[in-house]
Amino acid sequence: MFYVPLYVEAIRSRPLLLFWAATLAQAAIWFAVPALFYASPPGELAQTLALGHGFDLAGDTGPPLAYWLAAAVFRAAGLFGIYALAQVCVIATYWCVFALSRAIVGASHAAVAVLLMVGISVFTLPTPDFGVSVLAMPLWAAALLFYWRAAMQKQARSWYLFGAAAALLLVTTNAALIFLGALMLFTAATGRGRAALTSSHPWIVVIVLSAFLFLHLIWLQGEGDKFTTALARLRMAEAARQNTTATLRLLFALALTHAGLAILVMLGCGWPHAPANPAPPLSRLPVDPTAASFVKVFALWPALLAISFAVVANEPQPVGGLAPLLVLSGLATVVAAGDAITLYHQRILGYAWAGLLVVPALFVPIVIATLPWATGTELKIAQPAGAMGRFFANTFARRTGQPLAVVTGDARMAMLIAISAPSRPGVFLPADPAHSPDVTLDDIRKKGAVVVWPAAGTSPVPPPEIKAYFPDLVAEVPQIFARPIEGRLPPFRIGWGVIRPGSVAPTPH
Repeated sequence: MFYVPLYVEAIRSRPLLLFWAATLAQAAIWFAVPALFYASPPGELAQTLALGHGFDLAGDTGPPLAYWLAAAVFRAAGLFGIYALAQVCVIATYWCVFALSRAIVGASHAAVAVLLMVGISVFTLPTPDFGVSVLAMPLWAAALLFYWRAAMQKQARSWYLFGAAAALLLVTTNAALIFLGALMLFTAATGRGRAALTSSHPWIVVIVLSAFLFLHLIWLQGEGDKFTTALARLRMAEAARQNTTATLRLLFALALTHAGLAILVMLGCGWPHAPANPAPPLSRLPVDPTAASFVKVFALWPALLAISFAVVANEPQPVGGLAPLLVLSGLATVVAAGDAITLYHQRILGYAWAGLLVVPALFVPIVIATLPWATGTELKIAQPAGAMGRFFANTFARRTGQPLAVVTGDARMAMLIAISAPSRPGVFLPADPAHSPDVTLDDIRKKGAVVVWPAAGTSPVPPPEIKAYFPDLVAEVPQIFARPIEGRLPPFRIGWGVIRPGSVAPTPH
């Protein structure tokens, strides 16, 4: 007698219910973990909020939608709202992948494709770090879904939904050009794609997208000098070796994100010892050749192109981040598995999937609690942002009688204070003013500012670069803030000084 786990029966009979149960469970976990255990925002979230503070179009940060959306949600609901927004993006991504997969491989195999995505690390632990990559995920997946429905299933209304998703993608990420370029080539290279262009709907969408493309190219102007420098670097003798090393490093990082998926696939295929009598396979109708080509192209080529552009531009990450490039990895695995998928080690496979979902979340509070004691290592998510924001906002208000409007100095510390202070001040970055376009030197002169920097000891002397930029700054004795868990870490000291409203402006550089 075969023992068939409940989840396998759900894949066969209730794939939609299983999809929602798995997706909502993952979203709930990765909302709860940062909401309960993070004292400071993870990754680059503080920078994302600082860049969106003034809702400006200026600057050289690229398309601004992710920054604006983050700032708007933060003003309305704080960091809890940001963490919820990130998981809404994950849910929307999974739904689009499920809907596309259902149209290509059927509902049961679509559920398998989404379940496999838990084994891709970029869709779990990093998702609370809302930013360009996280917002691009659902837009990328939605554009693929609606393009398929419009061009391959001849649903005229879907052309306009595709246009909306593509337009939002253009105002979100630089990787939009890679996506649209690959889509144009696929359309021109396939008979069904060319046939879809005989109606008026896609051309209306193209006209509208042209306006968003123009905006996108304006935001890319800041990348022109970087690209010119990158091309000049290619002429250097050591460029080939450096580019090869960078390509291998990025490919390895791409493969490493699929480690959990590889574990699930190996267990499902019967590794290391397949039972002699496997359970009946999950069968589907043969996949349409055009559909198989569609999945292969968009699971592979955008990632390779993004890595190539990153290598040429000497960037540490693929253009647009990894997350949107991997939305079809689960579906591609299912398509490659064939029309009948036999799941071996079904009970162990279920435990492995649950482990990939739960264990990383359980490790977060364990690491936060033990690492300061075990190694004396400071985690950014354990820095006391709330206490810092309240102290500097209250101090500035008592001394000047005005709410704190600008924080400057060290970028990381200034951003943490800006998102934690009740007055929601802006951030001015002396080393890179283009990344703080909504705050100017004139704003500092009119509104005043708090200048902060990490302090190793009790000396009030600021770092040379801050002293050079603010030569008249009167530094205070560094302030000590208590971490949630101190362990063997040194005291968390912040050097600081106040620039009063109406003071002499800093020295521009």
